[in-house]
Amino acid sequence: MKLVLAVIILSFGFLLNYTQISAQDSSKKLVYKLNIKDNIMPKTWRDTQHAFAEADSLGADLILIHMNTYGGTVLDADSIRTKILNSPIPVYVFIDNNAASAGALISIACDSIYMRKGASIGAATVVNQTGEKMPDKYQSYMRSIMRSTAESHGGDTIIAGQDTTFHWFRDPKIAEAMVDESVYIPGVIDSTKVLTLTPTEAMKYGFCEGIAENVPQVLEKIGVEDYDIVEYTPSFIEKIIGFLVNPIVSGILIMAILGGIYFELQTPGVGFPLVVAIIAAFAYFAPLYLEGLAANWEILLFIVGLILIAIEIFVLPGFGIAGAVGTLFAFTGLVLSLIENVVFDFDGVHPDKIMTALATVLIALAGGFILSLMLSKRIFSAERGIFQNLSLHEIQDKEKGFVGVDSTIKTLKGKTGLAYTVLRPSGKVQIEGKIYDAVANLGMIDRGETIIVVRDEAAQLYVEKAEG
Repeated sequence: MKLVLAVIILSFGFLLNYTQISAQDSSKKLVYKLNIKDNIMPKTWRDTQHAFAEADSLGADLILIHMNTYGGTVLDADSIRTKILNSPIPVYVFIDNNAASAGALISIACDSIYMRKGASIGAATVVNQTGEKMPDKYQSYMRSIMRSTAESHGGDTIIAGQDTTFHWFRDPKIAEAMVDESVYIPGVIDSTKVLTLTPTEAMKYGFCEGIAENVPQVLEKIGVEDYDIVEYTPSFIEKIIGFLVNPIVSGILIMAILGGIYFELQTPGVGFPLVVAIIAAFAYFAPLYLEGLAANWEILLFIVGLILIAIEIFVLPGFGIAGAVGTLFAFTGLVLSLIENVVFDFDGVHPDKIMTALATVLIALAGGFILSLMLSKRIFSAERGIFQNLSLHEIQDKEKGFVGVDSTIKTLKGKTGLAYTVLRPSGKVQIEGKIYDAVANLGMIDRGETIIVVRDEAAQLYVEKAEG
């Protein structure tokens, strides 16, 4: 009996202890930390999506963004801002030195802002890559999203007679002054400077909830004492994908695709340039496909375009419908793979993203074409070229018996035959059962029409339509 009683008491004690431990564990907060310490770019937006998804799957109690950035692309910052505003998990930011431009926009979207002494927030004027101020339509857009982001943190509504007055935690006018130097707020900013706030000023005007020196101090001020921190760390594959989806890298890959194809056409057989083009095409499309940007049909459109261009070059001499359609298909495939469209539905796609995709492809194609022409002689030069071993070093002199063309074409002048393909003006003709390359002397000659050889020049037959 005593043994049974002892077992019951021990069991009850163990159960009570387990319940207390479980209660302690359940009171522990899970803090998910995301670092934004570089320029805001597509990779930053990608990391944010992965981090928020992981924080949700882990059941995080709060997300803490550790920020130190001078800004970046407005479009990616706007996407991050929207993600924060729609997050069911509270989002806090610790500004560890700088939250300029796009960084200010992201910070204002967070539920609470904490800053280190000596840090700053503001200076959100939209500039180009050279630092020059963009036209007013870009500033207008930035002013609008800065205002609306500040307004999203509005307080209680106060009814005064017939008017409704809002009490703002973060004044939209101050947020707008971070973009536009013409905004005048008495006692805050004059009309000649873009607003940037120190930690003390930010606290005074409602754009900072506290000053802290490190993450533990931030959590202490929030009221989180017992916690675990999980920090987002991109995998090696994600780092590679983030690097490859950068618009600059995408442009370089397009240049490599074009250059590889161009140089392959300059050399016989299948060689190194084609391998480079294939690898570049894979590196271009694979990360975009994994990101959900490049759909199967967009990649297929690009491949079909290349096939049509090859048919035009090797099967149908000249440049006609197949070449034009192939060029259009390849170009469209490259552009659409950079845009988050659904087939040809562009609802929800910002016009600037479309223009960025077009500019990336056009600049890369133009640059690739120019570089290909400039480098072709240097790369394949028989004297100093990198691939000089792929070039011929010996001269095949006629005096030594080398003949570069079939001498029988000299005997074909005046003979008749049929146009084996359309000549526009170049194509192929059939004379006495043999196929020859030829050029229409006048206009275009349709396939199957009777032709007559009028002359040969530089090993090239020139033909005209035969009368009668």
